[in-house]
Amino acid sequence: MKHPAEVLFAGEKPFPVLPAVDHYAGSEKLMRKALQLQQELGPIFDLTCDCEDGAHAGAEAEHAAMAAEIILSADNHFGRVGARIHDITHPHWRKDLEILVGNAGRRLAFVTLPKVRTAADVAAQIDALRAVEQAHGLATQIPVHVLIETHGALREAWEIAALESVESLDFGLMDFVSGHHGAIPGSAMTSPGQFTHPLIVRAKAEIAAAALGNGVVPSHNVTTELKDVAFIGSDAERARREFGYLRMWSIHPNQILPIVEAMRPDFSEVEAAVEILVNAQDVGWGPTQHRGKLHDRASYRYYWELLSRAKATGMAIGDEAERRFFS
Repeated sequence: MKHPAEVLFAGEKPFPVLPAVDHYAGSEKLMRKALQLQQELGPIFDLTCDCEDGAHAGAEAEHAAMAAEIILSADNHFGRVGARIHDITHPHWRKDLEILVGNAGRRLAFVTLPKVRTAADVAAQIDALRAVEQAHGLATQIPVHVLIETHGALREAWEIAALESVESLDFGLMDFVSGHHGAIPGSAMTSPGQFTHPLIVRAKAEIAAAALGNGVVPSHNVTTELKDVAFIGSDAERARREFGYLRMWSIHPNQILPIVEAMRPDFSEVEAAVEILVNAQDVGWGPTQHRGKLHDRASYRYYWELLSRAKATGMAIGDEAERRFFS
């Protein structure tokens, strides 16, 4: 029996299946705490070691070396730890790459590029990443996540998303608002303003459209609420339902589970997806009927990606689906 990934996307760029949460930590203590939580919950969230804002001025090299040690540690059970480097205008960004890739490249899940101004910035940093990979004999290329938080990056979001190796477009709300020189009020950095201010709505929609139109995962900005689980979940649900974001940042462990739960597909749809895909596999991926409705490869693609997202968020999908599609 052929696997859906073999027959439904032949000759196409596969859409990345990433955990629904990208959790940021800037200190060694918080990175190790996040890895412990990842071991408890499973790989339902990624950890990003922050070598940009997390690094003290003058200690950038030491911070990157510490992050590389975290990535290589035995506590990194699932290989889902990435790193954010300095932006292209900072003198240390190349050294970040050399340290992270040179020391831990084989276990580095992704590299995040902040504050890019143009697609050319992204291309230049990707070229540098590839050169470091080659110098250290890496056989596979490390995926790249790009922060869209400047006017120029938003203007060229489609070109950025189309670049080879880009896996995620991430919205940087705080810097984006700051870049408007007071024209957008501070209330737009939090809810409900972040979902209603026209300039923010425009940016979120454009980033999601550019990402999804190029087979890239759109990743939503953080919520500033740290304790109110319902509020956190509501922000994540609005990001998912109203703007099409499939992933969201977190900056505190309290935010992880509410975001994951909000990003999960509807359980009834997951049940239907399993039934439809099992029937389709049994007939060699030709047309089938399910509950009186016709299905073919177009709908199979939808249900396969939905089932993959359900699996990535830790949902129970049943023994048969596990055996057929994920064993």
